[in-house]
Amino acid sequence: MKFSTRIVTFLFVLAVATSFAQLPVVPSPASPDPKLPSASAQEDFSTISLDKSDLRADPPELVERDEEADFIREFFRVEWRPGDHIYLYVVRPRNVPKPPVVIYLYGHPSETDRYLDDGWCKRTTAGGYAAVGFVPALTGQRYHDRPMKEWFVSELQESLGKSAHDVQMVLNYLAQRGDVDMGNVGMFGAGAGGTIAAMAASVDSRIKAVYLLDPWGDWSTWTAKSEVIPEEERPRYITAEFLKKVADFDPVVLLPKLKTPHVRLDLLSDDGPDTPEEAQKHIEAALPPRAEHHRFENGAEFYSETSGGRVFDWVKLQIKTPDSKEHQSASARAPLPDTHGQPGRPEK
Repeated sequence: MKFSTRIVTFLFVLAVATSFAQLPVVPSPASPDPKLPSASAQEDFSTISLDKSDLRADPPELVERDEEADFIREFFRVEWRPGDHIYLYVVRPRNVPKPPVVIYLYGHPSETDRYLDDGWCKRTTAGGYAAVGFVPALTGQRYHDRPMKEWFVSELQESLGKSAHDVQMVLNYLAQRGDVDMGNVGMFGAGAGGTIAAMAASVDSRIKAVYLLDPWGDWSTWTAKSEVIPEEERPRYITAEFLKKVADFDPVVLLPKLKTPHVRLDLLSDDGPDTPEEAQKHIEAALPPRAEHHRFENGAEFYSETSGGRVFDWVKLQIKTPDSKEHQSASARAPLPDTHGQPGRPEK
């Protein structure tokens, strides 16, 4: 029995060691270097635009590069504010010069693991698109050196403000690279990432299409009812002072004024624990007239319509040139159901 136990223990340790060995080795963050551009950063979290901030990017550090049959994935560590290094993934399709590009931002909590998944990379680059991903502020590897009581929601103005600034800084970086088509940029945002996508699109005209999946918003309702917030903390987040700080970041405020050419909102009716039904309805009502929106009764219905990478098709279609084969094939696909469960109109 003792021998068997030792064998099992050895195999477990070996398996854990092997799995860690397969992960990219990321240099440990050092103390901020006062000589680097990011050391002099000044930032105003209260505004979405970078106009009142002065963020200066350090030279990007390439951590790992993977060349696969269908795509090339690059993992960078970038930084434009002291102590907040961002793991940025740039995935490009092979043999496509200057492809259209989509920024993918998932919500809180989330990690960068999906950007290392070959299946995700294949699906997002299929058809000749570049995919760029990172995680929001105070999320994943970006949550450190804070007391546990300070987290994404308790510091909501900072979390959202920083992340919207990050999107604009990532766009600046992509423009400097010169290997993606900055005239055809889309953004895919889920949960809090959807809120951030709406924020970034409201101030950055480089974003030509934005897809919002169950964004957080309608703050007075959301803070009062969302199950993301622990009950013992809720009283702190329903005060006028807290709500005032994030009022300008509310999709209910931003969406009616959004000038982005292509906008789509998808909601899951059973996502009530994260975004209450009442808040979902207020976000729907705020959409500009030209926007598409679709509601799914539950996750099963959503995945049956969007699995296999189809969830990425809409944003890709909007940023592809009309005469391309990808545009023609995507237009020919059966449209997703609209809010009443009937076939919707193909996006024009």
